[in-house]
Amino acid sequence: MQLSIVVPCYNEEEVFPETAQRLGVLLARLTESGKVAANSKIVFVDDGSRDRTWTLIEEMAARDSWFEGLKLSRNRGHQNALLAGLLSVDGDALVSIDADLQDDINAIEEMVDRYHDGYDVVYGVRSAREADTAFKRLSAQGYYRLLGFFGVDVVFNHADFRLMSRRVVEALRQYGEVNLFLRGLIPLLGHRSTSVYYARTERFAGESKYPLRRMLSLAVDGITSFSAAPLRHIAVLGIFVSLMSVGIMGWVLWIRLFTEQAVPGWASSVLPIYFIGGVQLLSIGILGEYVAKLYAEAKNRPRYFVEKHVGGQKSASEPEVQPDTYR
Repeated sequence: MQLSIVVPCYNEEEVFPETAQRLGVLLARLTESGKVAANSKIVFVDDGSRDRTWTLIEEMAARDSWFEGLKLSRNRGHQNALLAGLLSVDGDALVSIDADLQDDINAIEEMVDRYHDGYDVVYGVRSAREADTAFKRLSAQGYYRLLGFFGVDVVFNHADFRLMSRRVVEALRQYGEVNLFLRGLIPLLGHRSTSVYYARTERFAGESKYPLRRMLSLAVDGITSFSAAPLRHIAVLGIFVSLMSVGIMGWVLWIRLFTEQAVPGWASSVLPIYFIGGVQLLSIGILGEYVAKLYAEAKNRPRYFVEKHVGGQKSASEPEVQPDTYR
């Protein structure tokens, strides 16, 4: 089968040469063993990098026919860059992996074996995360549990390292939503799946492209894009606050009528105002997040633009325009 390995990149100048070298060695081994076809490829997707990442991709694609490159017109975010690669290249099976080498590329061979066993989706699941900081490890695992609590179907400790068959990618093409959270979207497709396990390592070079702010944004997208549970929890919280308010009213009346401890106007005004005000702000914030997503989906703007496609049969200087170029 023809295998395509899709690697989204954003300012990966420092790690790119090592990533390309390791993936090239892996693809050569898989080809020699007969597990993948000789026309398999490695596709780097440049997500509007501001360093020399695209230049390195062009040079690699010019030297080796196994390598191709997609250049997005501007930075569109990791999920859109990954989707651009998946929907723009061919192949009987496609593997997505980040460029930082924290995911074990040798697990791809086991993914290919599981594909030959008849699986359409093979998830790369982290069996150990010793390379992560304690905060990153605990927050990530807590987030997966939070997604499960809200009813979002995700694979625990799985990010975006996976193999998908061509029919899974074609099914994914049917989803036109702007707010992308692929690790929640893929399980919705329902095809036969399994997992392979690997130990997560430290980034080979460069800096993480997911600081706390972007991780929190992805976390919110994962919950609000796949679950209406927060909206239902607001209704439950409203009932709870109403009952609490009735209880506070009863307590204030009891203090006022049967004791001499009442401070005029304090308990009856300050406590309910602070409590109910905080709940209202929280509820409005959650509602606003859903309204913002409706606003983005209603505009239906393209998710990305492909500016260039180099390598393979494409010219290094001529932009490629295909139906998938404007998504």
